[in-house]
Amino acid sequence: MIDIASIAIGILEQGFIYGIMAMGVYITYTILDFPDLSVDGTFPLGIAVSFVMINSGLNPWLALIAAFAAGGIAGSFTGFLNVKLKIRNLLCGILTMTALYSINYSIVGKASDFLSMDAVTIFSQTSPIFGGALAPFSKLIVIAVIAIIAKLALDWYLRTKSGFLLRSVGDNEGLVITLAKNPGTIKIIGLAISNGLVALAGAVYCQYGKSFNVSSGTGTVVMGLAAVIIGATVFRKIKFVKVTTGVIFGMIVYKACISIALAAGLRSQDTNLMITILFVLTLVLNEFVFKKKKAGVKKDA
Repeated sequence: MIDIASIAIGILEQGFIYGIMAMGVYITYTILDFPDLSVDGTFPLGIAVSFVMINSGLNPWLALIAAFAAGGIAGSFTGFLNVKLKIRNLLCGILTMTALYSINYSIVGKASDFLSMDAVTIFSQTSPIFGGALAPFSKLIVIAVIAIIAKLALDWYLRTKSGFLLRSVGDNEGLVITLAKNPGTIKIIGLAISNGLVALAGAVYCQYGKSFNVSSGTGTVVMGLAAVIIGATVFRKIKFVKVTTGVIFGMIVYKACISIALAAGLRSQDTNLMITILFVLTLVLNEFVFKKKKAGVKKDA
């Protein structure tokens, strides 16, 4: 018999973890209009950093901060390639992603590995807090709190002067120049924050699944884009829901669709095909909604 409650908890847990990553993709895809493929490398970078630190007996919460910093450095490198070396944005992401494959392998020393069963993680440290009826939801609560903190921090940053400049770079780079600010520097900052969030998600996922795989970032950017588009298409009409919240909800919906497909008999090796189909459908839906909205505006005019 299928345990619906366990499936639902698993969907929410992974939805919140990958929702952190999707917020990073939102910065590059929506705000900066920058197709950043380095995301596929910074997600496993966060896993690798967290994995090694925990294996070394360091604080698992410190591992999350270190992963965010490592992702930020990787994102800054992508920005450096684009801004300073004038390499096309798509190629910058590919170069960083390719370099990170070797770097991630070197950090761990193996293509794949597992944490020991008694490894101290953020979940093992917090599990004593949640007893009784809350015990089955302990991981979900911790993951949700981290995702909410990351979301609130991003919301706060986007309301600051630096955040305003970041939003302006994607829409009106000339405005940033008139304010005597360097749009290239702002772009690098945006890429650093974006990849920092992605690596943070990877670090949480590492402690959640207690494993590392050098190829675990494959398809990450596709998932992130799908979540951003679902969040923007489905939840944009709900006035009290912020875009960042919609992105997290979009990832939960995305993960739910994948889980339903697997429960319906889809083979695990066909998951990537399902991801591609779902992403295409998301793009088509987004385009349909956009055209319908545009037609409505013309009609009112």
